[in-house]
Amino acid sequence: MIIQDSDLADIDRLRWQCRRGMLELDVLLEAFLEQHYEALSPRLKRHFIQFLEFPDPIIHAWCIGGESPDDDEFAELVSSIRATSVV
Repeated sequence: MIIQDSDLADIDRLRWQCRRGMLELDVLLEAFLEQHYEALSPRLKRHFIQFLEFPDPIIHAWCIGGESPDDDEFAELVSSIRATSVV
């Protein structure tokens, strides 16, 4: 998928994509989007957009299940998502 610079700022679309089939993921991903997305580098913003294309079980395993992606750049993003405060 080719990600245009205009895609990086489409927060409403990203907010919708953060709504998954699992409440735990909804809360975590929406909190990350609201608290940290704007401060990400364009490179990590692109990774976040790509990250949201993964199926829920994979995202759950990475963010909540303690597994790590093989790709170092996705691992960096997942680490940031895990550190997000959801309170």
